[in-house]
Amino acid sequence: MSEELKQEPDFGSSLALLDALGIGPVWVRRELAVEEMQAAQAEAPAQESVASAPAAPAELQETIAPEPALAQSKAPAAPPAAPPPSPAAPAAPVRPRAPAEEEGGPPSWLDEMDFATSLEPMLIPDGDEDEEAPAVDPVLARIKVMEWPQLKQQVAECRRCGLCQGRKNTVFGVGDEKAKWLFIGEGPGRNEDQQGEPFVGPAGKLLDNMLQAMGVKRGENAYIANIVKCRPTDDNGRDRPPSPQEVASCLPYLQRQIELIQPTVLVALGKTAAISLLGMDPATPVSRLRGTVHRYQDRPLVVTYHPAYLLRTLNDKSKAWADLCLAMNTYQAQAR
Repeated sequence: MSEELKQEPDFGSSLALLDALGIGPVWVRRELAVEEMQAAQAEAPAQESVASAPAAPAELQETIAPEPALAQSKAPAAPPAAPPPSPAAPAAPVRPRAPAEEEGGPPSWLDEMDFATSLEPMLIPDGDEDEEAPAVDPVLARIKVMEWPQLKQQVAECRRCGLCQGRKNTVFGVGDEKAKWLFIGEGPGRNEDQQGEPFVGPAGKLLDNMLQAMGVKRGENAYIANIVKCRPTDDNGRDRPPSPQEVASCLPYLQRQIELIQPTVLVALGKTAAISLLGMDPATPVSRLRGTVHRYQDRPLVVTYHPAYLLRTLNDKSKAWADLCLAMNTYQAQAR
């Protein structure tokens, strides 16, 4: 490759690439041939114009003086001396057209190689790869295979939502771990948070009476749990229903409890437990969910009022008893 072409700004990066590909000498010879052809074409018109200009007749040369403008165009018959050869690198070079691909020359995209050095590298995705799958929470994956000791320890150390900041104790659940009846409430209250056990205090005593009327006892063929394991409170320290985010963070623990217990019938105590398990609109009232046997994970689920609500609304105790009778009938049908 000639040193002049190496210094040429328009060809420098392209010729360097061709040198790296091992075809530099071929490109240089063709480029030099184009330059020589352009120089020859630039000389030919000047020679033809001089040779074709006829000499003025002798009589006219003596009587008519040519005008200055015409004197320059009227060249003598004898051709002038050949001009010196043009320099190898003209002041304003014109990039020669690369030979067409069908003529055996390099492809046309080589004309654009000067711009390649300024482009940012780009990764082209593999068309065979599937779209990126959503990340899986490693904690949830472990919860799904935990046994009772690991699950209890995980709940005691849980920091998955903000409820952990105000709790005194986590409330895991209590009862027969192979029970046929599973009663699910909303969340711990003040008494439950202090003792670490669900349904203690006045609401817990009422629930015990309801269980006794059904022929079961706390800890004997019955298990009691909540949707969330920590006490939800408002800014004034009063109990409140858990938020959807808090329910979503804590529900995997209850789901694993259900898988370990394998209950025959589930009883949702109150609105929060019902809509959380059934995935319903939070505005759905309990009255629309009562009287129907729902399904959760292919298990029958009956909805009734929360014991704390029944302590405030005594007239609905009869309705709650009707719900428990529906649950007992469902249990007997499952046992057949």
